[in-house]
Amino acid sequence: MQGAFCADRKLGLQEGCGNCRYLSVLRDTAASTVVLCTFCMLLKLHRRSDHFLCRTRERVESSALTQVVQYEPAHSDAINCVTSLTSDLCVSGGSDQVVVVYDWRAGKPCKAFHGHSKEITKVNTCIFSASRDKSVLQWDFAGGRDPVQSFHGHELVINGVAISPDGSKLCTGSRDNSMRLWDIETGKCLQKNTISRNLVTHVCWVPGGTSVVQTSEDKTIRVWDSRSWQVTNTFPAKQYIQTHCDISTNGNHLLSCSNGFTGHGCEATLWDLRQPGCKVVEYRGHLHTTACCVFLPAALGSPSLVASASYDGSVKIWNQNTAVCLYTLSLDGSGPLVSLAPCDSSNLLCASFNTGLHHLHLSQGTVPSLREVARF
Repeated sequence: MQGAFCADRKLGLQEGCGNCRYLSVLRDTAASTVVLCTFCMLLKLHRRSDHFLCRTRERVESSALTQVVQYEPAHSDAINCVTSLTSDLCVSGGSDQVVVVYDWRAGKPCKAFHGHSKEITKVNTCIFSASRDKSVLQWDFAGGRDPVQSFHGHELVINGVAISPDGSKLCTGSRDNSMRLWDIETGKCLQKNTISRNLVTHVCWVPGGTSVVQTSEDKTIRVWDSRSWQVTNTFPAKQYIQTHCDISTNGNHLLSCSNGFTGHGCEATLWDLRQPGCKVVEYRGHLHTTACCVFLPAALGSPSLVASASYDGSVKIWNQNTAVCLYTLSLDGSGPLVSLAPCDSSNLLCASFNTGLHHLHLSQGTVPSLREVARF
């Protein structure tokens, strides 16, 4: 048996990997044993191969070579998602079922929210948290520790949450093949649309617009009209599952990224939303699943940059337009890197399975560089 990277595999039952718990794997129903995902099976061997060495044309730094401050940990288990809340605060969710608001500049936790019965899969800047318990909860940082609103109706794990630009609507996407639209004030489901094999992996609302973009395990990207709750565009299918997406602040471009292993797949892709389905460039260089890709805030005198984080334990900085990898930072011992959160043009947060949250400092300019400042 081997790790299952396609949602349409028919043998066995899909479950979390016995080691990293993140990828779907197949349980041998006859032997009743859980096998490891492809990533975990290959990583040890792959570390010894010369393929694991970064290309000489890229600037590479290991976090072990820099002095890194260790703050109080935000979570007691693997962290699955992180996003920036304010200029000083971030919000994260983990396998410990807790949503945490953390002051990353001061290195101290501010508030913890308990309410989910299973691990957190996604959080957003308005402190909505999605979970494997099939629910979304809304929290108030300035209020009490109980959720102020809950959203129930999905039949499987929720992997996508996005808020409308006016803050009145919530969009959710799930492995139950459905996309739902909710009224935030009442918690009522306003729209539901189910598409066969549309196992949603991430959701983004186009800034200032009425369109919603989602990625899926069926390897496609769909654009929805939030008014009719119908798909208006479907991008050409990629070769591998699309794991994440991000939209530029001007709403013109979309980033998506792919799963993969041993260098096959693992790319991020830049699309032009003004010409749906128009691929601009691809960013290739990661050796395992690229779990997250984000646009970075612009700095004066610097080229437009994007960042990607991968199961290979590295964060890469790319020139957005040329797709040249400008810098690679390997976070030693971190395990899979699963989420990125730009705070400003100089600070980036990264979530990992093994070593918590990482504060990375980005020096932009003609030759960008990235270094790890702290872990928490």
